[in-house]
Amino acid sequence: MLFMVIERYKNRNAVAVYNRFHEKGRMLPAGISYVSSWVETNFDRCFQIMETDDPTSFEPWISEWKDLVDFEVVQVLTSSEASAKVSELSK
Repeated sequence: MLFMVIERYKNRNAVAVYNRFHEKGRMLPAGISYVSSWVETNFDRCFQIMETDDPTSFEPWISEWKDLVDFEVVQVLTSSEASAKVSELSK
């Protein structure tokens, strides 16, 4: 399953987030794969695509960052997956 992880940097403090990232890495638990990410040009938010079969595996990762980041985790489909599912529904 794919997930869009939206990170909102607390107090707009991207420096603290990147300092920890450079010091400790992403700190993902086993079972979660990082796919890609994009950062808002004003450094308020980061949008990450992650893959996991167990959505509860995000909990330990979020706990490592929750002092610096507020998280929203949303299950998503690729456009081609969504198109196929909608095609099936319209039959």
